[in-house]
Amino acid sequence: MNQLKTDKKILVASMLVEGSSIRSIERITGVHRDTIMRLNISLGERAREISDNLLYDVKCNLMQIDEIWGYVSKKQKQCTPKEKRQGEVGDQYIFVALDAETKLVPYFEIGKRTMETTFNFLEELKKRISTRFQLTTDSFPAYPYAVESVFHKQVDYAQLDKIYNESTEQKVQKRYSPANIIRIKKNPVLGNPDVNHISTSYVERQNLTMRMNMRRLTRLTNAFSKKLYNLYCAVSLHFFYYNFMRIHQSLRITPAMQAGVTNHLWNWNDFLSTSHLQQVA
Repeated sequence: MNQLKTDKKILVASMLVEGSSIRSIERITGVHRDTIMRLNISLGERAREISDNLLYDVKCNLMQIDEIWGYVSKKQKQCTPKEKRQGEVGDQYIFVALDAETKLVPYFEIGKRTMETTFNFLEELKKRISTRFQLTTDSFPAYPYAVESVFHKQVDYAQLDKIYNESTEQKVQKRYSPANIIRIKKNPVLGNPDVNHISTSYVERQNLTMRMNMRRLTRLTNAFSKKLYNLYCAVSLHFFYYNFMRIHQSLRITPAMQAGVTNHLWNWNDFLSTSHLQQVA
């Protein structure tokens, strides 16, 4: 991997963040898949390092949180009791926080859909936001207690509860299409949230972007992650590219520029440059 020329690294990185699979990148670029995997880890670690240096003291008014499902190595039902206790394989959830105004994703967390993961996620998110904000989540039961414990009275918090109507046919086909939503309940939980801004629409749209731009999250394929750390690095790279390098269609600049985190559009040369990384640090 260290012998790859910069232009080859940029080509591989560009294909990784645009949803190409490891083997398709191998066929197109001529770079061996093992080298691509090692490069993915290296790029993900660098993406996380730069993001941690830049994504702090973020000002936010409206925050939306959601989780997206994936799995590592095998489906949860195939895991042994020991694997279930260790938690490294099987079902994994990516917890994502998104600023509804700037579209910035200041933090994500990967783990089981448990109270522990929820606490870790919210505690890290709190460190990055410097203002009081309104928070909306889905109806996952762990959120109310975790939000109140972590933020106390520093946020205005509400849950969005979607009521579904599943017919017999829809239950059979639910792997391929979601059930119809028949009612949405907006439940204020903490503080004084504005009912007009109780929504998870933007972060749910980000979930689609993740599935389209990370092959390992595309449903009904064999491109899943074989190791949890590989997934972590892939998601880190995705969100760095999304925050700093990809022009948001509605903003016409990147989310990081809109949020005031950076004043320029990053490119792959900036990302790979050691001197640029030192300037950031």
